[in-house]
Amino acid sequence: MRIPITYLSVILLWSTTPLAIKWSGEGPGFLFGVTARMTIGLFCILLILLLRRQKLTWHRKAFMTYCAVALQIYGSMMAVYWAAQLIPSGWISVIFGLTPLMTALLAAIFLGEKSLTLGKLLSYALGVGGLSIIYGSALQFGFNALLGIGGVLLSAFLQSISSVWIKRIDASLPALSQVAGGLLLALPAYLLTWGIIDGHWPIHVSPKNLASILYLGVIATTIGFGFYYYLLTHLPATRVALISLISPPLALILGHLINHELITLKIIIGTLLILSALIFHEFFDRINRFKLNV
Repeated sequence: MRIPITYLSVILLWSTTPLAIKWSGEGPGFLFGVTARMTIGLFCILLILLLRRQKLTWHRKAFMTYCAVALQIYGSMMAVYWAAQLIPSGWISVIFGLTPLMTALLAAIFLGEKSLTLGKLLSYALGVGGLSIIYGSALQFGFNALLGIGGVLLSAFLQSISSVWIKRIDASLPALSQVAGGLLLALPAYLLTWGIIDGHWPIHVSPKNLASILYLGVIATTIGFGFYYYLLTHLPATRVALISLISPPLALILGHLINHELITLKIIIGTLLILSALIFHEFFDRINRFKLNV
C-alpha cells in the first residue's frame, strides 16, 4: 500500500510544482527562487537524517549516485526554472510528459530494456506529433515561448539521463540519502551560479513568492524528491516516469483556473497526443501480448 500512496502523492506534487516554480521566480528572479528552494530543502533533509540518526555513505557507488541525482537537481531544475519564466506553467507538465519516452529510449540503450517495440515506436510518433503542435501554438506567444519549450525539453532529457544512470549504478541507497547527497553536490553549483549571474538579494519578495519558495523547499524538495527516489528504487525507471501521464491535465487546469493561463485548441490537441503517446507506450504491447496468450 505504501508504494501506491507515494505514487499518488508524487502525481499531486508534480501537478502543483510548475505553477509554484513560476510564482517563486516572478519577483525575486528564477535564480534566487531555485537557489533558495534548494537551500531550504537541504536544511530540511539534513535535519530529518539527523533526527533519524541516518548517516550518508560515501563509497564509490554512493558518490556516483549522488552525482546522478545532482544532475537532475541542478541541471534539470535549472533548465525548467529558466523556462518557466517564458511559458505558461501548465505547458511545463505537458512537455515533461515526454519524459517516459526519453527514459524508455535511454533504458533500451543503457539498461538493455526492450523499449523499441511497435507500441513504443507508435508512442514516439504520437509524442513528437503532440510536441510539434505545441511548438506551432507557441509561435503566437513569440520567440521566447519557443526557447521556453526548448528549456523544458532539455530539463526532461536531463531528468531521464539521471534516472537511468541511477538505475544503472544500482547502489540501493535510501531515498533521502540520495536526495541529501545530490543536494550537497548541487547546492554549491547553485550558489556559485546565483553569485556570478545575479548575486543581489531581492529588494521585494511578495507573500506569493515566499509561499511558493517555502512550498517548493519544504514540500516539493524534501518530500517530493524523497518520494520520487523511493519510487525509483522500488520500481522500473519507465514506470516512475509514467507519473507524467496524469499530472499534465491537472497542471493545465490549475494554471488556467488559478493563474488565468490561456489554453488554446492547439495546446489541447498537443496535450491529448502526448497523453495518447504515454497510453500507447504503457498499454499497447500489453494488450497485444494478452491477445496472443488468449
